[in-house]
Amino acid sequence: MQTAAILAGGRARRLGGRDKSRLVIGGRTILDRQIALLLGLVPRVIVVANEPERFADAGVPVLADAVPDCGSLGGIYTAVTAADGPVLVIACDMPFLSAPFLARVIEAGRDADIAVPRANDGYHPLCASYAPACAGPLEKRIARRALTVVDLLSDVRVHELEPDEIARFDPDGLLLLNINTAADLARAERAAIARQGTPASRSS
Repeated sequence: MQTAAILAGGRARRLGGRDKSRLVIGGRTILDRQIALLLGLVPRVIVVANEPERFADAGVPVLADAVPDCGSLGGIYTAVTAADGPVLVIACDMPFLSAPFLARVIEAGRDADIAVPRANDGYHPLCASYAPACAGPLEKRIARRALTVVDLLSDVRVHELEPDEIARFDPDGLLLLNINTAADLARAERAAIARQGTPASRSS
């Protein structure tokens, strides 16, 4: 069964410790939007968090990190080992992901251990599909405390979604934006307002 997991365990130091999943973009929290988006794509959605009690109101199952203090790699490991089949993993600070693009990532994951976007700014392993075969390599990296997520790509079969393919889903360059800084947040807020002002947005 296809699962989707939202990783919500980061400390957001560059945003003063704010909960990035609860940031309001375009009148809705990122978490609420992501959950609704994913529930339209897959039968099972979970949240992975280092403080699961903070997400008791999410309306979907919330899992504590299986191995604490291992960052995003640990969150991916938790999602992979909790899933009955492949799992789409996304970070909780990506407000502009789209259903067509995520469906493409899921589809690409059917012939690889990881399907990952490779945009002009590099890989985006926190918007990627992970197969059950990733569990062993993830466990080995956690045991060695080799926690850089992108390094996992060297251990498994990878399907890269390249910039030209990503661009078909990304007309305004916001698809893979993640919010790490106050400048990122301001950009996202401006973009959401601009999107709401388009004719398509007003009629939807």
